[in-house]
Amino acid sequence: MAKNQVRELTKMGVIAALYVALCYAFAFMSYGFAQFRVAEMLLLLVFYNKKYAVPVIIGTFIANQLMYGFVDMVFGTLATVLVCLVIIIFKNRIVIAPAAAVINGVIIGLMLYYLVPDDFGVSLPYIMSSVAAGEFAVVLTGVLAFAGIEKTNPKFIDMIKGVKEKEKKTE
Repeated sequence: MAKNQVRELTKMGVIAALYVALCYAFAFMSYGFAQFRVAEMLLLLVFYNKKYAVPVIIGTFIANQLMYGFVDMVFGTLATVLVCLVIIIFKNRIVIAPAAAVINGVIIGLMLYYLVPDDFGVSLPYIMSSVAAGEFAVVLTGVLAFAGIEKTNPKFIDMIKGVKEKEKKTE
């Protein structure tokens, strides 16, 4: 395996592990009706380089086994795949937070509605809007954070994009 391939595989592993670690570290707010999953900010990596969809999706799959098991592993991962596709297709940071909110609100909202015992009489629209609001807040924070990083540390963004210093000089 070439040195570059090992480096790329390592980056992917670190991103997937970071997603899982953030979910576990903030488990109290990463799962349930009102979720603020800090790890979802990593979706912004996909905006800069579509190859990072893979580790974010793998991280989601692994992290989702903690709370609701197989069902969340399937449907939570499906939501992440759809959000990544929207990011890759539209390539517009303005749509990232609303798309993530709608997709997760619907898919995760439905999943929670049918999976979690209804001890409090919580309605489906409430669950969907609660999940969507949390997702919107976290992803919008990520959009703003990465916009700030773009201005203050463009070399970091170039690293995410996979732009090498030599390539930049020839542009």
